[in-house]
Amino acid sequence: MRSKVLFSDKHYTASQNLQGSSTMASDKEKLILVEKTSNGIATITLNRPQALNALSRDMLVNLAFTFTRLDEDPDVRVIILTGAGRAFSAGVDLTAAADVFKGDVKTEATDTLAQMQKCRKPIIGAINGHCITAGFEIALGCDILVASTAAKFIDTHAKFGIFPSWGLSQRLQRAIGPYRAREVSLTAAPLDAQTAEKWGLVNRVVPPSELLGAARGIAEAILKNQEGLVLKYKAVINDGFKLPLGEALKLEQERGHEYYSNMKPEEFAAMQEFISGRSSKQSKPKSKL
Repeated sequence: MRSKVLFSDKHYTASQNLQGSSTMASDKEKLILVEKTSNGIATITLNRPQALNALSRDMLVNLAFTFTRLDEDPDVRVIILTGAGRAFSAGVDLTAAADVFKGDVKTEATDTLAQMQKCRKPIIGAINGHCITAGFEIALGCDILVASTAAKFIDTHAKFGIFPSWGLSQRLQRAIGPYRAREVSLTAAPLDAQTAEKWGLVNRVVPPSELLGAARGIAEAILKNQEGLVLKYKAVINDGFKLPLGEALKLEQERGHEYYSNMKPEEFAAMQEFISGRSSKQSKPKSKL
């Protein structure tokens, strides 16, 4: 069973739209949609398709609060982020650009990228179309990216004289290397989905009709694993990536030692039983020649 949560762009309040009920809301109140499944997957949809999901200041603040809420929600284990219509996001709404940039990264609680980085749960970006500048930066804040064949990644900072301040200049080069990042950013040329996959920016490319199914498939594979370890594993990967290799290896050792030191005897026994059970299921007798 799925339920939809509509987060108000103006008041940042939520109302539950349960099966069998109807909720009337204006377009302004539906800019961010959240759909939750009973097994722990939450899908956030940027819902301004008539403007190619261009981002206003209020919409960005709302999105930041949405990630905060879902991170705190015990019923949510994996988050999918996508856009409605033919674009993931065309970037900042130019009619409200001054409001967006003046309020940029002032307060961590209302900073979308900061809240995505703080989110303990895996975030899967389902990139359904054009993903431009601020939209590109939000995509880079995801842990896993799946793109449709219609997706195009474009960095227009240099083209329009906008200095990057949401991480694109740093995150992109860490994803695809500095030489390719310079080409993407300094030319402002579109990067198609197939090339993005080849360069290691996205995990996989699928037809548009299969995009959400592919993202949910990854989410469901994550759900099969031990919830607490998934959160700790994401954290050590992300935290270690910021460090030189030697320091990152030390970080992994320290957290591993802490993890096993705090494990109770019954938890060790349960882990051994789980591993033993999986091994017995997977090892089938081989036929003799």
